[in-house]
Amino acid sequence: MTVSEPRPTGLRARKKAQTRRTIQEQALQLFLAKGYENTTVEEIAAAAEVSHMTFFRHFPTKEAVVETDDYDPMILQLIAERPPEEDTLTALHQALTHGLKTVYATDREALLIRTRLVLRTPALRARVWENQHATEEILTHALTSRRPDQSELATRVLTSAALAALTTALTVWVDGEGAEDLPTLVDTAFITLQGHSPPSKTTR
Repeated sequence: MTVSEPRPTGLRARKKAQTRRTIQEQALQLFLAKGYENTTVEEIAAAAEVSHMTFFRHFPTKEAVVETDDYDPMILQLIAERPPEEDTLTALHQALTHGLKTVYATDREALLIRTRLVLRTPALRARVWENQHATEEILTHALTSRRPDQSELATRVLTSAALAALTTALTVWVDGEGAEDLPTLVDTAFITLQGHSPPSKTTR
């Protein structure tokens, strides 16, 4: 998960979201064709048929084109919908897996491209910790509200571990050029985190 944008409501907000999505789609195509470092903001704006200023109204930097998504609000909603008796790590597992399956079913290629860019571009990889820390803060707050009987330290540790498991699964997925099923990788990462033996690797 990366820098979040709220989900759009209303016609004006939906149009704004569509413009943002178009800019991102054109940017990813250019990054694939020319490389991230060799692509300029001016080229992205031209490809998306928007002005230079419109680009910056949606994204403050070129890095933000890759980093920005609306996943965090979706995950927060999914956490809120988990059964109250469910433990923190299970709630996180189920919310993250469900959200990821939704994204994977509709935007698999874009997710692969964006994740590959983040992990393999030094300028973007250097920002991973900062963005993940922001997500950790948001999730910790939501989970603390859900389970006030649990210490904030315990909740923060579990959230941090869950995000590390997710990041590791994403890294393995990108290293394999998307050949493996990402939701399955995330499930396996969480099974391992929860202290259970992961399934054996099938030999051929």
